[in-house]
Amino acid sequence: MNNNYNAVNFTDEVAAIGIIIGLLFIAFSKEKVEDEMISRLRLESLQWAVYINYIVLGVLIILVHGGLFLEVMVYNMFTVLLMFIIRFRLAIRRNERTVLMAL
Repeated sequence: MNNNYNAVNFTDEVAAIGIIIGLLFIAFSKEKVEDEMISRLRLESLQWAVYINYIVLGVLIILVHGGLFLEVMVYNMFTVLLMFIIRFRLAIRRNERTVLMAL
């Protein structure tokens, strides 16, 4: 018997979904103290991340062509969440330092 079927490798797809779910958990997990200041920092960080992401994406759309463009779009799936996480953690750290300095 001859089995003529194409084996499809879903490793990349499963990895991408896992990364996205993990980043979502990291980005939107509840803080120990979830108050209005944290909510404001979270909103501002998300807004900043979306703005920066689309500015960078616009520049890359103009500059990158061909097969490399597909790679740019794949990485772009993760950059909004990564930029948000980085910006939010830095904003929290800056806020904690300000509070400690005031004491």
